[in-house]
Amino acid sequence: MHDRVLIVDFGSQVTQLIARRLRENGVYCEIHPFNRVDKGFLDDFAPRAIILSGGPASVKIDTSPKADPAIYEQAVPVLGICYGEQMICAQLGGDVESSDHREFGRAMVDVVKASRLFEGVWEPGTRHQVWMSHGDRVNAIPDGFEIIAKSDGAPFAAIADERRNIYAVQFHPEVMHTPDGAKLLKNFTHKIAGLSGDWTMAAFRDEAIAKIREQVGDARVICGLSGGVDSSVAAVLIHEAIGEQLTCVFVDTGLMRAGEGEEVVRLFRDSYNIPLIHVEAEDLFLGKLAGVDDPEKKRKIIGSLFIDVFDKEASQIENASFLAQGTLYPDVIESVSFDGGPSVTIKSHHNVGGLPERMNLKLVEPLRELFKDEVRALGRELGLPEHFVGRHPFPGPGLAIRIPGEVTKEKADILRKADTIYLDEIRKAGLYDAIWQAFSVLLPVRTVGVMGDERTYDHVLALRAVTSTDGMTADYYPFPHDFLGQCATRIINEVRGVNRVVYDVTSKPPGTIEWE
Repeated sequence: MHDRVLIVDFGSQVTQLIARRLRENGVYCEIHPFNRVDKGFLDDFAPRAIILSGGPASVKIDTSPKADPAIYEQAVPVLGICYGEQMICAQLGGDVESSDHREFGRAMVDVVKASRLFEGVWEPGTRHQVWMSHGDRVNAIPDGFEIIAKSDGAPFAAIADERRNIYAVQFHPEVMHTPDGAKLLKNFTHKIAGLSGDWTMAAFRDEAIAKIREQVGDARVICGLSGGVDSSVAAVLIHEAIGEQLTCVFVDTGLMRAGEGEEVVRLFRDSYNIPLIHVEAEDLFLGKLAGVDDPEKKRKIIGSLFIDVFDKEASQIENASFLAQGTLYPDVIESVSFDGGPSVTIKSHHNVGGLPERMNLKLVEPLRELFKDEVRALGRELGLPEHFVGRHPFPGPGLAIRIPGEVTKEKADILRKADTIYLDEIRKAGLYDAIWQAFSVLLPVRTVGVMGDERTYDHVLALRAVTSTDGMTADYYPFPHDFLGQCATRIINEVRGVNRVVYDVTSKPPGTIEWE
C-alpha cells in the first residue's frame, strides 16, 4: 500500500493539475467529489494528507459546497487552495468577504513569515509570482493561524496553523504560472505530511499485474484495441499478467490515421505474439455515421457500435468473461459531476460508465488510475517501442471528430493524406516531440480557389498544434510563418479536394484541443 493523499474536489477546472503535480513528486493521490467525502469515506480511505481544491462557488452562499467537518478531525495535514482556503476560514472561525479588488491571472506575493510550507523555496522578505483566480477573499483568519504571505488583493494570501498542520493559500500552486508551485506542494506532502514519494511506474507495473491476476483468475479476457497508446499499453500489461488468456480484438473503424492499422497488427502479432482478431469494419462504421453531423451523436454511435462488435466477437471466444479497456483517470474524473447533480458535458468518453449493462462481460481497466504521461512511462517500462508510446494522443472516435459535419470515406481519405503531410513536415523540422498534439481538421466549408487556369470550389483544412503537459490546459504552438506556408503548399498541391489551409491559434481554455 502506498501513502495516499485525498484531493477533495469543489469543482475547480484545474483540480486534476493538483493530482498531476503530486504524482510527479512520487505521491499517489485520488480526486473525489466533496459530497462523497464523509467520516465513513475518510476512515476507509485513510489518507495521509488532504487537499481541498479550488472551485467556482462562493462560501458566502448557503448552498455552496461544504467540506465535511470530519476532514479537520483526521489528525492529518490539510492544505486548502483558493476556495479551499476560504472554506477553511469560514468553517474554523474566520471570515470571508466579497472584495472590490479581485485577482485573476499573474500576481505577486510577499512572504512575511517562515513556514514549513515555504522551507527551502521561499524566504521571508522575498516576492514571488503566483497565479490567482478569486473574487471573494479572506478578511479574518481563525484562531491559531498566522499570515505567512500576502498580496495586494489578498492580505491573507497564505496562512498556516503549524500546530495543527493546516495550511491554506489563495493562489493556485498547481498551475505552471505559479513557477514554484510544485515545490510548495512537495513541501506539503514530503516535509509536512512525511510521505516518502514511492509512487513509480515500476511499482505500479508489479501491483497492476498482481491485481489483474487476482481479478481474472483463469478466465479469458478480450482487450479492445483502438490502435492508440492507451489500449495498446493496457493489452501488453494484461498479456504480461495472464499470457494466453488474453485475446485482443482490433476493430479497424476506417477512422484511423494512415498506416496505423497495419502497425497495430504487426506490433501485436509479430512483436508480442499476442492472439489478435482483426475486424475490418470501415463500411459498418461509416454506414452508421451517414447523415449524422452532431458531435455527441457521432461519439455515441461509435462507442455503441464498438461494443456491439465486441459482443459478437466475445460470443465466439470460449470462457470470455472480461473486457479490457484503456480507460484513464482523466476519463473517469471528467465523466462524473463533482456535485453529484446535472453537470455540463464538454464531451462524453465512450469507454467510461454504463458498458457492462450492454454486454455480458465484466470490465478490466488496469490504467484507470493513470494520467496520459504515466501511461507512456508504463509503456516504456513494458518495453514498447519509443516511436509507438511517444505518439501524439489520438481520440477514441478517431477521425470522425476531426471531420465536423457528416463523415464520409471521401472526407476521411482526404484528411488522412493531409494529416500525413502535416506530421511529416513537423518531424522534418524536428518539432514532433516539442508539440503535445498536432493534427488536421477537415472543415464543413468550401471556398473558391484558383489552381492553374481553373476555378475550384474545395474543402478548407485547419491545422492544429498545441503544447501542454496533460491536456487540461494548452497553448497553440507558435510555428514560423514559412513553416505554415510550406505545409499549406504541400497539402494543396498533393491532396486533391483541398484548396485552402488555415491555422488554429486558440488556446485551451477557452477552446478545447479537439474541434468536436
